Amino acid sequence: MARLRSERGCPWDREQTLESLRSYLIEETYELLDAIDQKDRQAQCEELGDVLLQIVFQSQIAAEEGWFDVYDVIHQLAEKLIRRHPHVFGTQKAETSADVIVTWEKQKKKEKSQNSVLDGVPRSLPALLQTHRLSDRAARVGFDWKKPEQVLEKMHEEFGELQEALGEKDAPEKAAWELGDLLFAATNLARHLGLCAEDLLREANRRFSDRFRLVESLARERQVDIKSADLETLESLWQEAKSRLADH
Repeated sequence: MARLRSERGCPWDREQTLESLRSYLIEETYELLDAIDQKDRQAQCEELGDVLLQIVFQSQIAAEEGWFDVYDVIHQLAEKLIRRHPHVFGTQKAETSADVIVTWEKQKKKEKSQNSVLDGVPRSLPALLQTHRLSDRAARVGFDWKKPEQVLEKMHEEFGELQEALGEKDAPEKAAWELGDLLFAATNLARHLGLCAEDLLREANRRFSDRFRLVESLARERQVDIKSADLETLESLWQEAKSRLADH
């Protein structure tokens, strides 16, 4: 990377800045997630390399500015892992994952000045994942439901408020507000079940995509124009696609 950024290197690489590389980091991360979801290990290996490239790239730019280099990045990471795992590298005890989280949070508080337990949750996270992280942080200080059934009750409450808002004339903002609250509650239910709403929705998107593509294929085979087909025909094709892809 140092050679690519040198005067005899690549014009494109020399032109890049930390700002211009932001979108590539995001894109490469999502391509890695896609490879993991597809269980394509060869692609996963390649995409991990592409993510690593972005780390090396940004570190090289930082080194040129005299801020830090890739060795500083790795060194700080190693030190952090040691500090935050005193039950492995020190004398503390941690028998369960819950114990580990408590130890991790205590160490973070020592390292960083925080005004809120929510500090450190990136605003740029995908919304569902951000909800998961925010509610998980709040739960660590006791601000949480005790059982999944209580979250489900909250979802019913939010659904009722959404229905009420939809019944009011000229109240799109209130409906949007209530729908947001419902999504927030649903994400919390996933967390209480030990699941991540971001992963669940991504998997649901994959199922929908696979089924709809099959619907399109079946429609072509039977010379059905999807755009002009009635709802009954489309529903029949959809149910057939669901049946064929029941294991996917």
